[in-house]
Amino acid sequence: MDKWLWAARFFKTRALAARACDLGRVLANGIVAKPAREVRAGDQLRVETPAGPFEVEVLVLSEVRGPSAIAQTLYRETEAGRALRAKLAEERESRPHFDFGGEGRPSKRDRRDLDRLRGRI
Repeated sequence: MDKWLWAARFFKTRALAARACDLGRVLANGIVAKPAREVRAGDQLRVETPAGPFEVEVLVLSEVRGPSAIAQTLYRETEAGRALRAKLAEERESRPHFDFGGEGRPSKRDRRDLDRLRGRI
């Protein structure tokens, strides 16, 4: 599993892919997948990455990491997965954004505003 996730470019390293599996962020056919699990063509995977959740169907197996164009042919993303990622991206965009002006370090007032925005106060 970790080799395939790495080859399909969901994670930059196999160690990150294995860690995601260990943390339960990878589901294969609805079951939490271990890093050593064999991947088969036709498996339905749900992969939680920093970029968002992916729901994909495995099309081709590979243990070699290649170019991005080839990696995208290893799987097909489901319509439900695309809709979910688009919805989450839209929610991220609608969240309030704080900009302190970008000139040097934030002032004490800027820091308080940041803390208030992050819910720490």
